[in-house]
Amino acid sequence: MSRRLVIAGLTRRFGSHTVLDGVDLVVEAGTCAAVLGPSGGGKTTLLRLVAGFDRPDGGTITIGDDTVAGPHAWVPPEQRRVGIVPQEGALFPHLDVAGNVGFGLSKHEFPGRERDRRIAEVLELVGLPGAERERPQELSGGQQHRVALARALAPRPSVVLLDEPFSALDAGLRVRLRAEVRDALTAQATTAVIVTHDQAEALSIADQVAVLLDGRVAQSGTPVEIYRSPASLALAGFIGDAVVLGGTRRGASVSCALGELPVGRGPATDGPCEVLLRPEQISVHHPPVAEPAGVVGVVVGSQYFGHDTIVTVRLADGATVQARTGVPLAPDTAVSVSVAGSVCAFAAR
Repeated sequence: MSRRLVIAGLTRRFGSHTVLDGVDLVVEAGTCAAVLGPSGGGKTTLLRLVAGFDRPDGGTITIGDDTVAGPHAWVPPEQRRVGIVPQEGALFPHLDVAGNVGFGLSKHEFPGRERDRRIAEVLELVGLPGAERERPQELSGGQQHRVALARALAPRPSVVLLDEPFSALDAGLRVRLRAEVRDALTAQATTAVIVTHDQAEALSIADQVAVLLDGRVAQSGTPVEIYRSPASLALAGFIGDAVVLGGTRRGASVSCALGELPVGRGPATDGPCEVLLRPEQISVHHPPVAEPAGVVGVVVGSQYFGHDTIVTVRLADGATVQARTGVPLAPDTAVSVSVAGSVCAFAAR
């Protein structure tokens, strides 16, 4: 049965280096949380502590009603009912798929044919029905990751932990597999924590995103909250592409190189500020439209990605902004730009 995971004040040091510095995180039962952070930022250390592979220097970890790690508590990993999906899948090459998936199924909980039924059930869940007799080396990378997920889900764990599970896959397979994994977790109402440095992955797979920076959770919330209402400019830049301009706030609006814009979020008070918006909020018009419908500029760069293009526009006052557009535009093309929606305003640095 899935259970609520509560991490409070979690600290881990290696010598003089503090990797986790008072991490707080609550993952409600049956939901998926993504821990997003840079490589080497402590994400895997956090998973190891939850799994019981390492001991914290401070703080507590509670799964359901049980404190599994803390100043006066320690539950060994084999008793925590925590499933693990490691980065490379880590299947046992000498076992077939059924042997891998059933590895953690105890004879007490899954006696006789119940074990076979559970293996078949989770293989069906991850899209590999009838694959019991296959060998890991006969499977594609995506299929191996599905088997690893099935192995983690088979014992009906309280929590499943996924450590950068898609990082070794090509882009197309990565997008498809994370959607399938999300569906499998939802179907089992599994409490899950996935760690990743991929912003798109975190935003698309999780109910909740926690951004881990400098050993602390800098912000935690829904994907929409994290992306649209970042707690700081530094966090905004880490989560996705950001356009930042100098400006002046007056009440509910801000004046900047893109004109007078409504402020929806941000801690800045009246006076000088820094304005944050996302490239998809900026529309590029060619041929240019007259003010006040748009601010004139010229294209100075273009990055084509197939599904869209990032266009860099230099405005009349010399400021540059990036916008997402469906049509590539050549350098030196005269354009105008306009903004949709509100912006964030932060105190000027």
